[in-house]
Amino acid sequence: MLQLIPQQRLLLGIAPIDFRKGINTIIALCEQQLRQQPNDGTLFVFVNRKRTAVKILVYDGQGYWLCMKRFSTGKLKWWPVDNSDVYLIGAKELQVLLYQGNPMRCEINPDWHPVLTQAACC
Repeated sequence: MLQLIPQQRLLLGIAPIDFRKGINTIIALCEQQLRQQPNDGTLFVFVNRKRTAVKILVYDGQGYWLCMKRFSTGKLKWWPVDNSDVYLIGAKELQVLLYQGNPMRCEINPDWHPVLTQAACC
């Protein structure tokens, strides 16, 4: 099972990829084009040219997972446009993105905040 947690490194591969590619080809793409190690627990998200589907690659310590989500209607409303090959995103933002939302327009609370002790609040 895959979980999206705030501590996990999540990267979007900005350039669309051919969705006929399988695990081995996407691993090679991560290593050669994105210059990232796919076996360190980083979750990689890719999009097709029409932005009607996403593929997610992640290594869980025993093997690779390759998941695909094809949207039944519509397409992604937002995808980063940048000069770099990858875009760092948080777990909450990725969840919004996977529901075809725009994570840059959402007011999302920070993942971490200081906990007040009883002495500090009284």
